[in-house]
Amino acid sequence: MRNTAKEDPWWIKYACYFPTKAKDGCRVTSKYHLRTKLAKTMGLSRETLVRLSYINFYETKAKGNVSLTCRRYGISRKTFYKWHKRFNDRNLLSLENESKAPKKRRKWQVSWEQERRIIKIRKKYLRWGKMKLKVEYENEYGEKISSWKIQKVIEKHQLYYDVPKQQKKRRRKKSQKRRIQTLQIKKRMGFLIHLDTIIQYYDGARRYIITAIDDLSRIGYARMYKGIGSQNAADFLKRLNYLLEGRIENVHHDNGSEFHKHFIKACEELGIPQYWSRVRRPKDNSKLERFNRTLQEEFTEFSMLADPADQIDKVNQELTEWLIVYNFRRPHQALDYETLKLIRFPIGLLKPAC
Repeated sequence: MRNTAKEDPWWIKYACYFPTKAKDGCRVTSKYHLRTKLAKTMGLSRETLVRLSYINFYETKAKGNVSLTCRRYGISRKTFYKWHKRFNDRNLLSLENESKAPKKRRKWQVSWEQERRIIKIRKKYLRWGKMKLKVEYENEYGEKISSWKIQKVIEKHQLYYDVPKQQKKRRRKKSQKRRIQTLQIKKRMGFLIHLDTIIQYYDGARRYIITAIDDLSRIGYARMYKGIGSQNAADFLKRLNYLLEGRIENVHHDNGSEFHKHFIKACEELGIPQYWSRVRRPKDNSKLERFNRTLQEEFTEFSMLADPADQIDKVNQELTEWLIVYNFRRPHQALDYETLKLIRFPIGLLKPAC
């Protein structure tokens, strides 16, 4: 005979482990109370407990009112629907943050035979760099190999001439960047120059505009280049240093590749200390970010050139004319709608760009 008896809810079997306070002589236990107790017992994160609390609130006091729940917990409707859709009543782990690691990671591409050969050559020529070892490998085994594979095998097996020295060098390389928040900014012209790069697309071709602004006077400068290499960034710095008559004391920029190698050498030649933005902190360079927006809205969107990608010299001429207007004629909100005074700038600013 078919059993028509109604089954107990899943949470009833856990009720004995989490007794509640007596109310009117009876013990009151609900699945919402058990959810919270189970989540704390399982050691779930604080974020998960908050998500569980606003789901409980939505199902009890809010009576299915999403707007009331969002106002109560200060969250957006999009956030609520995201976690409400993911929530599984029988699995509280569904409210935990999922891993953001990529599902497909780069695999080890060095074969066992290649690894054995690289180790053999490296031990024979311990003082050689990866490029010399690459040439020796191809001459001895008649097989093409990338210097990246040789470098990875050396790192994997720590095949260095002086291992402690190499480890110390790598630690020093990671910690050598001076962050901008450590600099005590002084109110004088040229004490701190902010740098950044804008990427522009013209009919599928990419062009790069390197920009700069003085922290105190808000003087702006920019120049377009075909590439984003550190050579172009170094060229930009030297031009800017010439225009400001060598008054640059410190430069600040993000962690882009264009501000490494040749740019670092240019800073050392000019005696200019570098300061780096914190990772994922665009507010560290907020003044230049606003200048970049103005440049894009007032110049690049209204450029009269038919094909700017192949006319970089003409673009830079127009850009210089726009910069003169920006620096000497345009009212600035940050200065209470006053124009930048000529007396605040060196005369060199008016020199034509080379």
